[in-house]
Amino acid sequence: MTDDHLSALLALCEAGKKDKEGWYHLPEGRHLTLYAAFNGASLNVARIADLKRDGELILVRTVKGETYMLALADVFAGAVEASAAQARKAGFV
Repeated sequence: MTDDHLSALLALCEAGKKDKEGWYHLPEGRHLTLYAAFNGASLNVARIADLKRDGELILVRTVKGETYMLALADVFAGAVEASAAQARKAGFV
């Protein structure tokens, strides 16, 4: 993943500005999924709530409080989940 790719994903997430520790916090109801692969093994990190860039590494925290460290070069794609306000509920409204 390139710096431009990561910046575009953060813009799609409406992550805003970094806090004083360097973390981007996604708005309530927005989540990010990153897809990484290395030597034939793949990893999907879903429901990311916070993201921090540290040189060539990306640190992410999920909504469950799990923390992952990924190499920027190994991440090849990302997906932005729609906010809960846009989701349709089953049944009659």
